[in-house]
Amino acid sequence: MFRRKKKEEAVEPVIPVAEEAPETLAAGESSTSSPISEAPAEVAQAPVAATEIAAPAEVSGAVKSSARGRGNRVQKVGIVSSDKMTKTVVVRVDRLVLHRKYRRYVRRTSKFMAHDDLGSTTGDRVRIVETRPLSARKRWRVVEIVQKAAK
Repeated sequence: MFRRKKKEEAVEPVIPVAEEAPETLAAGESSTSSPISEAPAEVAQAPVAATEIAAPAEVSGAVKSSARGRGNRVQKVGIVSSDKMTKTVVVRVDRLVLHRKYRRYVRRTSKFMAHDDLGSTTGDRVRIVETRPLSARKRWRVVEIVQKAAK
């Protein structure tokens, strides 16, 4: 049914581009010059490898804040379903998934425990962001309260 790929077919596009990046830095060029401008043809062939080459030039400047080096963290917006714990809320995040057989959208729900310093209550719509593990099941933090619950 499916044809397996040969080993030489699976590994060919990424290896030559990754080997060229250390040579340009070892040749004595400054880190402020952009290696992307030297090889525009490689950018068209492999955009993923081009971003890997450009990353050291940006990072080597001056990383002034510790939040800058952490990259983009996953953010989700959900509704607080429980606030009975101290400084912890349970956030319900809904998403729509296309059913494979019936081609209809089905609502799927995930629950996340999040650290809450802002004092959100049940029914609030909040934005959570992933963070380091704070407890056994708590890996999210409330960043902002998007909409307060109508009471």
